Amino acid sequence: MSRARITLSDEARARLAAAYPQALAPSPAQRLRVIAIGTALAGMAVFGFWRLDFNLDRIGSGLAQLGHFITLMMPPDPGTQLPLYIHALGETLAIAFLGTLLGALVAFPFGFLAAKNVIPNVFAHFAVRRLLDTVRGVDRLIWALIFVTVVGLGPFAGILAIATASFAELGKLFSEAVEALDRKPVEGIVSTGGSDVEAVRFGMLPQVLPVLASQLLYYFESNARQSTIVGIVGAGGLGLHLAEQIRVLEWQKVSFLILLMLVMVAVIDFISSRLRFSIIGKTRLEP
Repeated sequence: MSRARITLSDEARARLAAAYPQALAPSPAQRLRVIAIGTALAGMAVFGFWRLDFNLDRIGSGLAQLGHFITLMMPPDPGTQLPLYIHALGETLAIAFLGTLLGALVAFPFGFLAAKNVIPNVFAHFAVRRLLDTVRGVDRLIWALIFVTVVGLGPFAGILAIATASFAELGKLFSEAVEALDRKPVEGIVSTGGSDVEAVRFGMLPQVLPVLASQLLYYFESNARQSTIVGIVGAGGLGLHLAEQIRVLEWQKVSFLILLMLVMVAVIDFISSRLRFSIIGKTRLEP
């Protein structure tokens, strides 16, 4: 299919340039600003590579060493520890599930408290938002190190680490979903004499619950991967065994554990994707 080419007269071009001078005819100062920003970014990148000892020779030797490790990993072999690894896989899934569930239960009320259209008080809104920012600013691995010190080694520390990080992140996402909802159902309930609680129950929840469920499924999938990472510092699950096998250079067992993790993530991703599309599809079909 051929496309017709539109040509503009000189008069039309002049009118467009007069109407949108910044887009069609940027000033020399604007061009200089763009050039300066681009040069500054390029200079920062070059300085960063130089300051952090970026070396192409080291990359080449590292890739060769990585290839050697891959040959040592083949074929994946759990040895006599397959039952132990399957138990650790179940432990990892339990850490992800319980941590995500606990974090979501705590994040649910905080999501409403952090939403401007629910809590109009600027001081209360600011305090809740800053609390979520503070907790979210600490990575799961750091929380795992803290809880391993507080409650000791094992999956309980992993559950607390996943729950704490998920609480802050889900709380922020929940509040944004509440702020983005349509206000007309809420206003309709209030105008007919409904209370604020009824407005939240019947005007807000039906709109935000599908979005919250979709976000919760995604976070369970993400936390299934993260629960392996927190296990490396002693919080139980596959990560603990992975760190031990790397330490003793049992590369075939390392490759088996990595393969087990990949299968776990792929299955969770498939199931959660089907559930998310099912939730979204049902929501769109509802009147």
